[in-house]
Amino acid sequence: MTQFRLRQYLYDNATWLSAGVLLTFLSSFGQTFFISIFAGEIRTEFGLSHGAWGGLYSLGTTVSAIVMIWAGGLTDVFRVRVLGPVVLAGLALAAISMALNSWLMLLPVVIFLLRLFGQGMSIHIAMVAMARWFTVTRGKALSIATIGIALGEALLPLSFVAAMAFVDWHWLWIVSAGITALGIPVLIRLLRQERTPQSLSDAYSSTGMQGHHWTRKETLFHPLFWLMTPAILGPSAFITAFFFHQVHLAEVKGWQHIELVALFPVFTGVSLLAMFTSGWALDKWGTARMMPFYQLPMAVGFAIIGVTNSISGALIGMSFLALTVGANNTLPSAFWAEFYGTRHIGSIKAMATAVMVLGSAIGPGLTGVLIDLGIPLSTQFLWIAVFFVLVCLMAWTGISRAARSL
Repeated sequence: MTQFRLRQYLYDNATWLSAGVLLTFLSSFGQTFFISIFAGEIRTEFGLSHGAWGGLYSLGTTVSAIVMIWAGGLTDVFRVRVLGPVVLAGLALAAISMALNSWLMLLPVVIFLLRLFGQGMSIHIAMVAMARWFTVTRGKALSIATIGIALGEALLPLSFVAAMAFVDWHWLWIVSAGITALGIPVLIRLLRQERTPQSLSDAYSSTGMQGHHWTRKETLFHPLFWLMTPAILGPSAFITAFFFHQVHLAEVKGWQHIELVALFPVFTGVSLLAMFTSGWALDKWGTARMMPFYQLPMAVGFAIIGVTNSISGALIGMSFLALTVGANNTLPSAFWAEFYGTRHIGSIKAMATAVMVLGSAIGPGLTGVLIDLGIPLSTQFLWIAVFFVLVCLMAWTGISRAARSL
């Protein structure tokens, strides 16, 4: 796509792409990379160990994954301009709840709300909209929409960690709620008219394997879905664990927390590059050639971070992690549309999103318990690297067979 054509593409689709960016950016307030910067303050306030905090976080996140199976299907029923503001309102209320809550028993409820409306529904709505609204340029649309996640990773942790030196952390959650609330009228204005007047119109749909629009039930009983499940669960589980334990990781490696956080913009820059490259590549070659191998850099990244004690080594390792994270923002959403069709993409991707959210519940809880048992993160990261190699083998096995039906 030439510079002129790209400029024209952005101009013609600016309102819908901007809606996707807005939703993914505001999802940051329910993402682990944001919540985890308050991990030390939360554990101190409620008297929690690493394992206990990880367990409560996993509990709230797991329940949100279960609810996502139902809630995600609402994108097949309601338009984005109706569902999006409701989700953002829920996220704002969840942020206020985190600021005001002082009861330990309500902490997993607050986590549930943040994860459901933030990591779950905000991103899910944006990705389903891009996959449904765009067909030929689906990869580019997904890449552009997920810029919001990258902006959140680059800007929010560093700015909020710096702000905590001057402002009580409870007030920072009030600020988060205010920013989210301001996004509601912006989203409504952007989507005064959706790209597809009839969001479920057949004119904008594309079929999957065997020229068929797969239902959620059919997808659930297809072997490819289960072979791909570790590939959907893995990045969410262990990138979440990495960010969740960032304070502890800095402590055991002998780094200042602000030194580690200062690497996040580099992480974001590399992930943006990988995101746009993967979006261009999937429009050119499709997801079948890319899905089996894009998680190999994550295996390398975790291995490097596991063995290094230098902040420069962490930078190299995080750059490898970012290659997979960037591609992961575009490839899976396009994969479900390409292999299973778009007519029921909301319900199908809801299952995948539930698996992803479940992974983000497993990662912090599992690694937190292992830390409490005396198994250091460095050792765990080496095990995780091996896991991702096995994930790639499973994905290659499933896709190489299923691609014949496209």
